[in-house]
Amino acid sequence: MISVVILGSGNVATHLFKAFNKADNINVNQWYARRIDVIASYKNDVEIIDDLSLIKEANVYILAVSDDAISELSSQLPFENKLVLHTSGSVSVYDIDKKHKRGVFYPLQTFSKEAQIDFSTVPICIETIDKKSYSTIKNLALAISNVVKKVNSDQRKVLHLAAVFINNFTNQLYRIGHEITESQGAEFDLLKPLILETAKKVQDLSPFKAQTGPAKRDDKKTIRKHLKLLEDQHHKDIYKLLTNSIQRTHGRKKL
Repeated sequence: MISVVILGSGNVATHLFKAFNKADNINVNQWYARRIDVIASYKNDVEIIDDLSLIKEANVYILAVSDDAISELSSQLPFENKLVLHTSGSVSVYDIDKKHKRGVFYPLQTFSKEAQIDFSTVPICIETIDKKSYSTIKNLALAISNVVKKVNSDQRKVLHLAAVFINNFTNQLYRIGHEITESQGAEFDLLKPLILETAKKVQDLSPFKAQTGPAKRDDKKTIRKHLKLLEDQHHKDIYKLLTNSIQRTHGRKKL
């Protein structure tokens, strides 16, 4: 049995608690949050605290907090030589205070508190400075996921950067599509099967081979129609930027 204390109250912390709480070989001893009211709804499932001096003994302490808070919070922990992990994609393992055994437990997924997540499919990228702690981190990850990878800091940083393009930027494009359809009273829901099929295609094809559309086929007439149809200059600029990027990738002349 691996005992865990979770520190943080955001999306990642919440989903980790739910996943750990379901695992047979993990026991969440405590859940710390600076604002205890945020996690108050879980008080019947786990001991919740807002005072670091009350932290119990555990095998692993997981800092599921914002990137900027990792260094300071790790230094405030009232113990040393314990295994402390952060969950960030872009923060170095060395940002954890050196008084601890340091490591990373990075679930590569997008998390919203309201959305259900099947953690068994979530890739968990792990890293540690203390080699003796590797098996503990790996076993912790395998308890909730079928996809566990040893990833160094440089690899993790580029994975996180790529994830911003793939997830955050793509979601913003969904929002723009929603704005465009709303402007003429069209139903955004009609685009949802297309969203799913686009994501499905890259499971079997490379993004290069999966690319379609007017920019790929150099359909200048359609591109001009689209630009004329767009009323928001911001949307026009994004359309031009992405069209030029696709044309550059596929050897077409830019706009």
